[in-house]
Amino acid sequence: MKRTNVKRLTLCALLTAIALTIFVAEAQIQLPIPLPGFRLGLANIVTVYAMFAMGPRDTLLILLSRIILGGLFAGGSTLPFSLAGGLCCYLSMLVLRRFLSLNQLWACGAIGAIFHNVGQCLMAIFVYRAKQLIFFYFPFIMITGIIAGFFTGLAAQFLLSRLGDRFKMQ
Repeated sequence: MKRTNVKRLTLCALLTAIALTIFVAEAQIQLPIPLPGFRLGLANIVTVYAMFAMGPRDTLLILLSRIILGGLFAGGSTLPFSLAGGLCCYLSMLVLRRFLSLNQLWACGAIGAIFHNVGQCLMAIFVYRAKQLIFFYFPFIMITGIIAGFFTGLAAQFLLSRLGDRFKMQ
């Protein structure tokens, strides 16, 4: 039992470090899309993988660690938006986990991206009180988010299929 806890903790730390590294590296990439705040969300590959390989509790710990540490690296102003989006995405994946097979992680990535964008927009409405601007912006980030989420989910699906049961904790 002790060995399992050490393995679980080590894997959580490793996945957090990978997700944080991806997050920081992605922040350095200038995308040709003129949408403020748009990112590919590549660190979400780790979140989708963890949800299906390790379970909800460990996934939440990895996600919150990445968001808090990423907020410290990127500047504190992004923290509420990342937290709102990340938690909405997490909750959607928690539900999807019951219905999707391991061959449908691409859908989990796309739907998770939708809920991530919803969470961020709700936070923007709360912080900036600019409902009209958000509703104009929303369709654009939804389209790009679904496309990016599809690819992050597909990458997580590929990762899980390649690693097999070697790192599966459930």
